[in-house]
Amino acid sequence: MSLTNLLWWYLGNIGEYFLQMLPCMCIALILFFLFRPCRRRRLARSGLYSGPWREGGLLLFLMFSAGLAALTLFPGGFWRPEHWLSAWRGEVPWFPSVDLRLQFQTLQLTPFDEIFRAFRGPWVMFMMLANIGVFAPIGFFTALLWQKPKWWKSLLIGLCSSAAIEFIQFFIGRSSDIDDIILNTSGALTGFWLFCLLRALAPNFTEKFQCQSRGGYYRG
Repeated sequence: MSLTNLLWWYLGNIGEYFLQMLPCMCIALILFFLFRPCRRRRLARSGLYSGPWREGGLLLFLMFSAGLAALTLFPGGFWRPEHWLSAWRGEVPWFPSVDLRLQFQTLQLTPFDEIFRAFRGPWVMFMMLANIGVFAPIGFFTALLWQKPKWWKSLLIGLCSSAAIEFIQFFIGRSSDIDDIILNTSGALTGFWLFCLLRALAPNFTEKFQCQSRGGYYRG
């Protein structure tokens, strides 16, 4: 496979996953605007104001998190239109049965085993890069929007979120792999360093994503 074809193949896979994220992202968009007035009143009682940049950042983070949940907390391919159509017709179950005995047999608890396998084929390499990239926004947005960003906070958020996902996937028939936790956590940490780079290059811009008060900007 040529490099050009490989890149197009990667982009095709990314597009397919993005389409599966869209339904939950749209739900998150609706919920954001439904609860926005309540959140703004709560901030006003504390003497704070969330500007348009922060609101936009929060919306993107919420939508991405919902999309990530769609990809990881449901059976594989659950949000594909063809699955919904087949399930609606009664041809396949909405949620397939899970064989826990098989799940234990396929449980991967050897660190770096799948990571080393990534260099043997384009699909495993794609999944390794995807596991890093999909968690980079987690580390980035938590540092950008939350109070007192620290590298260990992004690492801990990535670690706990990934471990929870892998635990849930075990019971919904998805593969559970310790390497996914390693890669996801690395992705969250990568996102934090991207935030640090952005803050170093444009400190005034990153401040726009903080709540404002009379005394200046407030991280909250």
